[in-house]
Amino acid sequence: EVQFVESGGGLVQAGGSLRLSCAASGFTFDDYAIGWFRQAPGKEREGVSCINTSDDSTYYVDSVKGRFTISSDNAKNTVYLQMNSLKPEDTAVYYCAADFDTRRCLTRGPKAQRVFGSWGSGAQVTVSS
Repeated sequence: EVQFVESGGGLVQAGGSLRLSCAASGFTFDDYAIGWFRQAPGKEREGVSCINTSDDSTYYVDSVKGRFTISSDNAKNTVYLQMNSLKPEDTAVYYCAADFDTRRCLTRGPKAQRVFGSWGSGAQVTVSS
């Protein structure tokens, strides 16, 4: 069974940092791109960042470029999202998932419609002003 477990969320002040972790299981980790998504109350789930776990190439949505860094540890089947200079508008529940279209994930960002497996429970990130 394909599963993702997110952790590392919390409450921080604007300008602070958090590091999210995504533990994946049930599939060959380095065969797929892994994406981070976020969903704020009343909004659709959006793709934030993507990494090709076989060559570490990455994608970031414009709103997080220069502030967020995605990385992976293939030995641990884990992907990380280092979030710096956090803003109140980053407040959301953050999810990770595998995207079956690596090329599109890296050029246009991860898409919820292309993930496989079950969504995890997510990690709540709250940034206060």
